[in-house]
Order: sequence, then C-alpha cells, then structure tokens
Amino acid sequence: MNRFQRLLRPLLIAFGVLCAVVILGFVERSSEHAPITDLRVQVEGAAGMHFIDEEAVRREVLDQGVAVMGAPMGEVDMPRIENALRNIPCVASAEAYRTLDGVLHVKVRQREPIVRVLNGDGSSFYIDKEGWTMPIDRDYTARVLVVTGALNEPGARDGVYAVHANDSVRAVQLSDDIHRLALYIGSDPLWAALIDQVVVTGEGEFELVPRVGGHRVLIGDGRDLQQRFAKLKLFYEKGIPLADWRRYHRLDLRYADQIVCTKRTTP
Repeated sequence: MNRFQRLLRPLLIAFGVLCAVVILGFVERSSEHAPITDLRVQVEGAAGMHFIDEEAVRREVLDQGVAVMGAPMGEVDMPRIENALRNIPCVASAEAYRTLDGVLHVKVRQREPIVRVLNGDGSSFYIDKEGWTMPIDRDYTARVLVVTGALNEPGARDGVYAVHANDSVRAVQLSDDIHRLALYIGSDPLWAALIDQVVVTGEGEFELVPRVGGHRVLIGDGRDLQQRFAKLKLFYEKGIPLADWRRYHRLDLRYADQIVCTKRTTP
C-alpha cells in the first residue's frame, strides 16, 4: 500500500461515517411525522401474579386525554405515558418507546408482593419484594405470607411508600421488620412451605404459626433471623423425631444457644 492509499483510507472511512449520520438523521426527522399505527403492550411479573393485564394497560395509555393512535410519533408524550403507568400502585416500572415502523411499545412490570399485613382494625395491604407497600386489589388476592396481630401499620392508608425509608414517623412501625422476615422465610423452601402466617404480639414480637404441629414459634423482635431459624431447623431435624411436636404449645427461640419448649397442659 503506497502513501496515497494510506492517506485515502481514513478519509473514506470518515466520509462513510458522515454519510451514515446524515442518513440516520434524515430518517429520524422523517419518523417524527409518521403516525402511530399500532400499540403493543407487554406485562411482566412473577408467575401467577395478575394485578394488571394488557387490556388495563392499553386503556390507561389511550385514556390520557390526548390522541395516541394516528398521532405523529414526535408528538406522543412518552414521559407522560410512563408516569401515568407508574402511578398505578401495582406497577413497579413502566417504559414506553416507539419504533420506525410506527409501533408504540409499552412495557410494564408488576410489583411482586411477598407478605400481606392485616392491621387490628381489619385494614390490610401488601409489601412487595423490593420493600414497597401496595394496596389490596378487589379482584385478585395474592397467596403470600400473612402477618396479623397487634398491628397499626400505615400502609393501608398512606398508599405506596418504601418501608425502609429513613422516616422518623415510620421508625416506630414494624413494616420494615415484617419485610425482612418475609424475605427470609421466602428465601428458604422449607420455611416457605411450612409457615404461612405470623402473629405480632402485644410486645411487638413475632410468633410463627407453622402449617403443621399445632404449635407456635416465638422468634422475638425480628433480629438474628439466621441464627434463630438455624436453631429451629436443628430442633425439627434432631428433636422432633424423638418427641411428638404436637406435645408442644410453644417453642421460644429468643434465648442464645437454646430453645425453650412449653408443653401443652391439655391433650
């Protein structure tokens, strides 16, 4: 390759890049005036979760008070559509974008509740996997861990908020501890299968209600979960084969290196 060719090659590459940029810019400007011809909706979420469907999302997009279908692509307010969808309590995230073929794409991800909190006054709400509260749905009930007892949590009246937020008012509430406990139970197949209810005592401590055995397990204030559940698993593996667990009324895990068992006073 002679000197002239070596100099010509980068010039040709630069010219090619410039042409590509010009063409893409022209196509982009032209697409701004092309009409929206189709709306495609995708709803994502954990298996079995049905808080919102594609038809509900479609209605929300089309009921914005401004025309969407047939409108020039450059005039469709994508941030407005996304914000409207994010304001739906069961929606964790929303994305709207258009493609050059005139299609408006909308993707929505549902929240994934892991626990339902039932207050003493009968009001209730969910807490999702990411630590956000969400209201109960009239048409669909998620099969998740239920926490009842001496509770007056604000999630049923304050809408969607992060339970782990640094808020002095919410610091005295138990929703953040409930979320951590629900995450821990859900992360282990044994506990997820065995425990479907937790009761909060008047002292603000957590009491597990296993599906079988007819006993309760007091774990305290929600701290040291790994240590306390490890003791419980060891007891179930080593202690229960030697004694029928129906003999016990309560197992107390609050004390270090031991489990205090309270036997039933009646058969």
